[in-house]
Amino acid sequence: MLCGVRRGFPPFMRPVPLLSGAILAALIVVSLPAATARMALDEVRAGMTGIGITVFEGDTREEFSVHVLGVLANVMGPRRNLIVARLEGGPLADSGVIQGMSGSPVYIDGRLVGALSYSLGSFSREAIAGITPIEEMAATDREASRLASRRAPPAIFSASRDGLARVAQQLFGDSPAFAARPVDVRAAGLSTTEAGRLGTLLRPIATPLALGGFVPEIQNLWSAAFDSAGFVTTVGGTGAASLAQASDDAPLQPGDAVGASLMRGDLSMAGTGTVTLVEDGRVYAFGHPFYNLGPAQFAMTRAHVTTVLPSLAISSRLATIGDVLGTIDQDRSTGIFGSLGTGPAMIPVTVTLEAGDDRDLSQRFEFEVIDDRLFTPLLTYTGMLNTFVSWTRQVGASTYRVDGTARLRGQSDVTFRDLYAGDAAYISAAAGIMTPLTTLVGNTFEPVTVDRIDIAITSYEERRTATLERVWIDAVRPRAGDTVPLKVASRTSSGDESIHTVTVTLPPHVTGPVQLLVSDATQLGRREASEGRHPRTARTLPQLIRALNNARRHDRLYVKLLAPRPGAVVRGEVLPALPASVLAVLDGDRASGDHARLQNATIGEWEIPTDHVVTGARLLSITVEAG
Repeated sequence: MLCGVRRGFPPFMRPVPLLSGAILAALIVVSLPAATARMALDEVRAGMTGIGITVFEGDTREEFSVHVLGVLANVMGPRRNLIVARLEGGPLADSGVIQGMSGSPVYIDGRLVGALSYSLGSFSREAIAGITPIEEMAATDREASRLASRRAPPAIFSASRDGLARVAQQLFGDSPAFAARPVDVRAAGLSTTEAGRLGTLLRPIATPLALGGFVPEIQNLWSAAFDSAGFVTTVGGTGAASLAQASDDAPLQPGDAVGASLMRGDLSMAGTGTVTLVEDGRVYAFGHPFYNLGPAQFAMTRAHVTTVLPSLAISSRLATIGDVLGTIDQDRSTGIFGSLGTGPAMIPVTVTLEAGDDRDLSQRFEFEVIDDRLFTPLLTYTGMLNTFVSWTRQVGASTYRVDGTARLRGQSDVTFRDLYAGDAAYISAAAGIMTPLTTLVGNTFEPVTVDRIDIAITSYEERRTATLERVWIDAVRPRAGDTVPLKVASRTSSGDESIHTVTVTLPPHVTGPVQLLVSDATQLGRREASEGRHPRTARTLPQLIRALNNARRHDRLYVKLLAPRPGAVVRGEVLPALPASVLAVLDGDRASGDHARLQNATIGEWEIPTDHVVTGARLLSITVEAG
């Protein structure tokens, strides 16, 4: 029995301290050498027995028995092997393999063999598990700088309830089996049939994702999106000081519960598992990936196990999150790896919610999210959704004005300002922050450091929408250089008509046919995107920031005076009314893909601000006579 670890006891029994503190400390010094003895995979044989260590409740590490059944080698994955074993002891006879045990160290003859990491999935009648060899975990951490990252390009999220589920499926897919086909498996100590069956059934033990401060609707949203990708969402949060005090001052040890924190503050989110090895300030855990992102910046935290939630399908540990112990900097196929010390820099997010009508509503939420091109916008989006769902109504029409700012280090701030209205306005409002933030942090030009994100939401319990109905000018024969009043009429959803007047100055050098375009933000955005003017066509980070800051808003109508003078968008910059010789040179270099032709030049632009989400577009053709 390893010192400092208790064996599994029935619920009615509790261990009684027999050793004084001085004697116990002496034994720990003797029995825990600086370097942990390890057993190589080629020494492991079927029939061997050993012990595993994990936490079933509280902070006390307990032993359970491990009986080796054999070793699986997947020929489709070089140097990816799995030790298969049967587990016994503690609550395992009733619970089976428990979600949250991932990373529990397994020892044979006092030497570390590996980390408990795979299970047979749901409804298994026996606690059969897979163990990731420690030598593979160590090799992965040692060679991490040379390994490719699985980081997918950030997705653009759609403003819908199932958008999160689609993104999760796209990025992470289903939790993969150890082997794709039975014939891929080679085994020692197991029959070919049994090895093939186990290989295709064994999957990474699902990682409990502890959510704190989230309403049930958001918990269900995350559950639907991520549970198929190897996670199980649970109610969690930050542990109370009285619960965590006993362990927070103690050094992290193999078998301790550990957290990988994505979000903390008024809202918290962390994956929990078990520590496999602590050596020279380096921590190995999980034995399988968290998100398999490659280089990572998760806060490594202590975790406190509240209880085991038994289930006929598969049991799970319920845990709360404690103090930050260091930084998890690698998220790889054989585990997560990090260093003890200071935690990573996280991005502070503030969300304030005020009523724009006569309701008494004022809320402020503060939390931090990890600095990551995928999770920064995703977690900000989740925090906004939680604010909407918990403090505003989701049944019936409503309107939200959102004013947000992302403060960047060494760059101009990026602002997000818009109005959203309708039956699901809160989803569009949350996506209205997430989509440009995804574009910003996922840009391919240069890394962006976000110092903080501030979001102010004003809520109205009414539908503030309007439709553009008609446009006209009173001038019969407009001349170059004239000032022409343009009338724009719109009607609100309640039936009220509004007429706005825009003073349009016709340039003195423009004569002949011109067009006045009056459009909402969405239709104008589509028109400009078809002409090659879109944030994603920017060629530099300053261009991208400028495009995001100039994004069209739904509470405005846009007026453009267009003349039939060809131009081009060259490397993200609009060059209107170019000479024919320049256009010919550009057209001769179409293969470069750095420009797009414009058929019309914009010779004047105006905006009409409103307090409604306005839709519609009209195109008015006029002929300008010489002055």
